[in-house]
Amino acid sequence: MNAALSFEPEDLMRWCGGEWRPGPPPKPVSSVTQDTRKLLPGALYVALPGARVDGHDHVRTAKEAGAGAALVSRERAGTLAGLGIPLLVVENPSLSLQELATGYRRKLGLTVVGVTGSTGKTTVKEMIACLLSGSIPTACTMGNWNNEVGLPLSILAIPPGTKVGVLELGISHPGEMAPLCGIALPDHGVITNVGPVHLEFFESVAAIAREKGELFRSLPASGTAVLSLDEPHFGLLKSLAPGKVVTTSLRSNCAADYALVQDDPRTGDCTVVDRADGQIHRFRMTMPGLHNRHNALLAVAVARGLGVSWEHLAAAFEQYVAPPMRWERREVAGLTVINDAYNANPVSMQAALRTFREMDAAGRKWLALGDMLELGPGGIEAHLAIGRSLANGPWAGLVTVGPLGARIAEGALVAGMPGALVRTCGTAAEAAIYLKERMVKGDVLLLKASRGKRLEDIIPGLMERVKD
Repeated sequence: MNAALSFEPEDLMRWCGGEWRPGPPPKPVSSVTQDTRKLLPGALYVALPGARVDGHDHVRTAKEAGAGAALVSRERAGTLAGLGIPLLVVENPSLSLQELATGYRRKLGLTVVGVTGSTGKTTVKEMIACLLSGSIPTACTMGNWNNEVGLPLSILAIPPGTKVGVLELGISHPGEMAPLCGIALPDHGVITNVGPVHLEFFESVAAIAREKGELFRSLPASGTAVLSLDEPHFGLLKSLAPGKVVTTSLRSNCAADYALVQDDPRTGDCTVVDRADGQIHRFRMTMPGLHNRHNALLAVAVARGLGVSWEHLAAAFEQYVAPPMRWERREVAGLTVINDAYNANPVSMQAALRTFREMDAAGRKWLALGDMLELGPGGIEAHLAIGRSLANGPWAGLVTVGPLGARIAEGALVAGMPGALVRTCGTAAEAAIYLKERMVKGDVLLLKASRGKRLEDIIPGLMERVKD
């Protein structure tokens, strides 16, 4: 069993180069947080400056909530000295939070697996943790806490006794990956894929590949990079890895280390060849879709590299539960809703549509699709292309939400989808009203859009019993 979290004040001071005023807390710190609403007694409250809210303005609230100490900037330390709470004074609280995480990561002596990619990184991270946890003490990034604030907090929440940390690294702008790797210090790395995501901030998909590839570049020579042979940027990404590269593929007739030989979409049974032993191995997936077979192979490659047996992998996959809003199936008032609305981009949208098209369903299939954000100048064409690609599918209707979502509808209409089957809406609530009036018991609905559209808000509007 893992021990409880505990941070010695001397360690905290040394890791970030800070100074305790008027002196260190009398007891070890129990946890680290920047959120007074989630603060536990004895925690170190980190006063992060922000565009709208400055954490220094909430140090008093943190003390009243039971914080044992606060990490604050030297600039604000004087005005906070009279609050009666030990202050760890630093130049830059944001940077110091990252330094605390790196110091703690070194103290734990973890083996760290870094996971990044344009799509699927949270799913792959969770799959890896699931496959490892039964045989190796493992912790992973909390939710999608994968940026310059969330990543350090995730590391600082890893309990002592953990042997492997599976950490998600998320970027949206050039230059962000190297600092994240400097915090996590990954021993092994996984790049799930590279696609046209955050193109609003990158000059090309190749530029995104180079940024993601910083994960591989950061690995030690003794580390392992895991990558699909099917990745269009495979050559570039492989060239950045200083050590071993382990490969996967959905194609059986290739030289990948782990290749999918057979897949039964009805049962979820997967057959994989392990080139290392030349044997065929089987496991059953609870999530549908070839994109999830791709994700599973990446997780298998990591787990096998860390010594997990095929027997354990098969048992772990049976127990795997996907993160929320990743193909989350819900029964709502006689309907089946597939909530895949955590996020969306052209790659994940096409994967979801393909999986939904192939899915067995007793009733009719409906689509509720919304804006895919941060695609830059090519965003309109990307939405039109999605619409054109789905126009001839087996859909009872297409409902779109948002101005870019309307471009999906436009593309579908141009490609021949009957106008009576297409409806554009401004909000999720409006879409729910339209769908509730037309869907009947047994119908199935797919929700897919970028996080900012909150397409899952359609679900409450469907709660009333639908027509038989």
